[in-house]
Amino acid sequence: MRRNFFRVSFSVFLLTLAALLFACAVAFPPRALAADDKIVWSDQEKPIVEQLHGLRKLPDDVRAHTTKDLALQIRQLPATPNKLRLAGGLANLSTEGDFGHDTLQEVANTLAAALREQPQPDKNGEPDFLYVELASLVRYENVQVAMNSPQFAAAMVKLEAEDAKRQQADFTLTDLHGKTWNLKDLRGKVVLLNFWATWCPPCRKEMPDLEALYLKFKDQGLVVLAISDEDAAKVNPFLAERNITYPVLLDPGRKVNEQLEIEGIPKSFVYDRGGKLVAQSIDMRTQRQFLEMLAQAGLQ
Repeated sequence: MRRNFFRVSFSVFLLTLAALLFACAVAFPPRALAADDKIVWSDQEKPIVEQLHGLRKLPDDVRAHTTKDLALQIRQLPATPNKLRLAGGLANLSTEGDFGHDTLQEVANTLAAALREQPQPDKNGEPDFLYVELASLVRYENVQVAMNSPQFAAAMVKLEAEDAKRQQADFTLTDLHGKTWNLKDLRGKVVLLNFWATWCPPCRKEMPDLEALYLKFKDQGLVVLAISDEDAAKVNPFLAERNITYPVLLDPGRKVNEQLEIEGIPKSFVYDRGGKLVAQSIDMRTQRQFLEMLAQAGLQ
């Protein structure tokens, strides 16, 4: 789910969770539910916290089942701030891969139920980030929820506006070899933009699949542009240890990140040969999920 809403989402979100759940991959800004007070977990909540902490260590099939089970466990908790924290934390982790529509539906149901029990006020005129998290599941992961609240409606409007801005995006960046790339100059190609960072475990996990797809489709007009807001001193040693051949572009001033409203990484966008934004992800994707995205641009 964000350093902004990345999933500087889950790390700062989980920093607010007293850094018990998630260690470094995601990055939310400091807008978690509790202030600076230490969180005290009940005996009923502690096992859930421990399972959330270990989710990333599980094989994907086990993780899918565990995620769904955790959603049901959280839903049965009393309506306390901790319940909302846990529902948000689970939602944040649930999109790191392909765990099935039924799993995501249960996660969304749990977060929606927690927000209905404990509505959150706007923050500086914006809907609370948990409403945006829920809206992202609905808009991009094709789940459905019963949520009749102005905050949720505002979150959906926010996402629609961000997508409209991404459709009009254009930028020029330079890759690590000194080559300049302009987005609109790539009309006629299928372009997959991937926003990532060296410190992000889900980003690292999807890189081999991106490389495999790049090699498979580059002769059919696929261009993969991986964009990092770090500097070359961090990115070059990282890539030297990996066999990555697709272009890696640097955005150290975050101008392109800001233009495309990148509030969480990894995040990917697919533009078809006419420059139309046809698919996007809100988190890490598997090769199968990337193939589904590319199919929207005509690559099979």
